[in-house]
Amino acid sequence: MSLAKRRRREMRAAFLMIAPFVSVFALFFLYPTLKVVALSFTDAPLIGEGNWVGLANYAKLLGDRLFYTSITNNLYFVALTVVPTTVIALLIALSVSRLKGRMQALVLTLFFLPYVLPVSVVTMIWAWMFDFQFGILQPLIATITGKPVPVFKNPHWVMPMIAVVTIWWTNGFNVLLLIAGLRNIPADLYEAAALDGATPWQRFWRITWPLLWPITALVLTLQLILQLKLFDQVYLLSKGGPFNQSYVVLMQMYREAFQLNHGGYASAIAMVLFLFIVVLSVLQFQLLRIRGMRK
Repeated sequence: MSLAKRRRREMRAAFLMIAPFVSVFALFFLYPTLKVVALSFTDAPLIGEGNWVGLANYAKLLGDRLFYTSITNNLYFVALTVVPTTVIALLIALSVSRLKGRMQALVLTLFFLPYVLPVSVVTMIWAWMFDFQFGILQPLIATITGKPVPVFKNPHWVMPMIAVVTIWWTNGFNVLLLIAGLRNIPADLYEAAALDGATPWQRFWRITWPLLWPITALVLTLQLILQLKLFDQVYLLSKGGPFNQSYVVLMQMYREAFQLNHGGYASAIAMVLFLFIVVLSVLQFQLLRIRGMRK
């Protein structure tokens, strides 16, 4: 068999193997994405065609004060969650890694269990615990503030409390990633450092942290993307209130599309959010990678 004929056969086999994925990707991701891009330049309703308006939706978005409010709330939520959840996950992973056998498996299961719960169950649990009249956490809040607080109806408490719910719900996945990173660090390095008289803090700072940094950078980037797409918890716990203090970009997109039937304008919001996430996540990942190369 000639080399050219063998290569054609290999190319044909490779194409047949990737064809199912390419078909599903094109049908359920690529086509909807291109459709949203096209809709963002029209005044189309949610269902149906519209007239071409060019950049009018984007120009309207630039003057939309509610959009700026939602972007600010998104960034505030990122500040409340991305770094804190990574730090908490790292502390948990370091603690769990010291356990052995069934105890380690049990503790990992307990930390990962919230992650498999649907968001409706998670929000129901926390809405009950923070209930103004019967919530089991209200005595703790009353101890701090002097009185019970309806946290999801209070403009100062709503976003921090939704951040607490989100960290509790999603942190199990981060713990698993960091545990996997810790297990890939050779034990010989710790033994050699101990023989040289290194303290636990020195072993962490000189061995664990530099070798775990790529996984930490990945966790930070994934969390940034995830928290910028915040919607479910806000919609179920606060509906964007009070006074738009928890109103985020995806809530505005939902309102424009499904309540006001402005499909074109909602598509423009979706495109701006998409570009915002891409730019911020790529920028953060590159900065973290550069920092990791300096370690």
